Amino acid sequence: MSQAADHFARGDWQAAYDAWSRTGLDDLSAAELDSFGAAVELVGPHDEVVRILQRAFRAHLQAGDLHAAAGCAFRLAMGLAEHGEHALAGGWAARAAELVDEIGEDCTERGWLAFLLMFRSLGAGDLAEAGRLAREAYDVGRRFRDADLTAMSTCARGRVSIMTGRFAEGLADLDDAMVRVVAGELSPVMAGHVYCTAIEGAQEVSDFGRVDEWTAALERWCDAQPGLLAFTGQCAVHRGQLMRLHGAWDDALREWSLAAERYVALDTPAAIGLTALETGDVLRLRGELDAADESYQRAADLGVDPQPGLAQLWQARGRSEAAVAAVDRLLAAPAGPVERCRTLPGCIDVLLAVGAVERARPLALELESLAAAVGATVLSAAAARAHGAVELAAGDPAGALPYLRKAHQLWRQSSSPYDAAVTRLLIGRCLLALGDTSSAERELTAARTVFRQVGAAPMADLASSLLAPAALPGGLTAREVEVLRLVASGRSNPQIAAELVLSDKTVARHLSNIFVKLDVASRTAAAAYAFEHGLV
Repeated sequence: MSQAADHFARGDWQAAYDAWSRTGLDDLSAAELDSFGAAVELVGPHDEVVRILQRAFRAHLQAGDLHAAAGCAFRLAMGLAEHGEHALAGGWAARAAELVDEIGEDCTERGWLAFLLMFRSLGAGDLAEAGRLAREAYDVGRRFRDADLTAMSTCARGRVSIMTGRFAEGLADLDDAMVRVVAGELSPVMAGHVYCTAIEGAQEVSDFGRVDEWTAALERWCDAQPGLLAFTGQCAVHRGQLMRLHGAWDDALREWSLAAERYVALDTPAAIGLTALETGDVLRLRGELDAADESYQRAADLGVDPQPGLAQLWQARGRSEAAVAAVDRLLAAPAGPVERCRTLPGCIDVLLAVGAVERARPLALELESLAAAVGATVLSAAAARAHGAVELAAGDPAGALPYLRKAHQLWRQSSSPYDAAVTRLLIGRCLLALGDTSSAERELTAARTVFRQVGAAPMADLASSLLAPAALPGGLTAREVEVLRLVASGRSNPQIAAELVLSDKTVARHLSNIFVKLDVASRTAAAAYAFEHGLV
């Protein structure tokens, strides 16, 4: 066995890559080129992967090994598609199909062809056909005992099931695929693909229990392979998502920066866009709105939709019309259950901020239905909080409390301090509205402590304004600040009255007092004061 092959057999991809690179392609057999290509997929640049696999393809053809040549064509089609080179990917997929026809007999390559065609169906939005092709690939994989094809098609079948709302079935398939990886049944490249695809599927429906468990396994897998570059970027993304959930925002930002660096090395721009989106969301919550805006723009430039986070940023800046227009576009666009899981919480927040309570209510019900189907704690917590926020905004603080108490318990189970604190702030607002000021103070103080710990300055300031009205700018009272915030969000006096459970006359009196204390003559000027002094 050559030195390079020995390194490859031991899983030292970098050493194998270095040794084969010194040897030169002309002196490598077709089988060695196959292995060299796998090593480059794990530690090297995409362009070099393409060059080596094309050379391996030609070598297999010259040797008359159509099965191995078709395998190279499949690998090229998948890798090129992953890097956005869809025309070349389509060409190699067609070449693979020709070779399968030429082989003629039933073979494992027919399963890989079905797997490739599944992606075409996904791109066309034909989930039924994609599911059929995933099942066909799985059947072929099982029949020929191809561990890679069986695991990849099981994972794909799970993702398609989740996309069509069959959450329990889909997550069970992802569990099945992950067991095959952990058991060491797969080749290194396919193992990495299954890890990342399964984790992404769980993350899309906020099943952070699985994300946490599987990311830890992926991290151990990555650490055990010297020089590994592929899949480490996605591992960093998922680590960052967990850090964000658990309140370690500085650490999350560092992880996403690291992930972006690795994605640059791998030349995967869409993945870089995902890190920009995640970064923008955290910067927005920290109140660094200019930096968040830049991150959202970078995500958009790389083809990743920055909504609804960008709409929430616009709302924070007082651009209510732009925020609602973005939400309207999101809600009207065709979207499956996975996309609705991702966008509904942010859309509900924006609608409640502008007083559109009755538009937010059915969305909270939809989110609750999705959460029940998925069974994920984080999604259930988000749904319960949405219900509570809707009832509070509708003027029923007593009706809101049971939802918010449930949400707080679920956020604590998920070890999500920021979200638990947001929920406690809403509980505090309910208690203030019900006249239980002592209990409200306990909730708001606890929430403010967490906000300060994680660096959520805007929410910490909001909690302070509710706790210490005497310290508010302009001599405003806590109730006047609440009225002013709603004015700044563009709500009318009747809408403010409904949300704060006041009469129209009382709202008008508060507004008059606000104008006098701030020495302003219009709602627009009062709103500007609110933004300038961080009250919104």
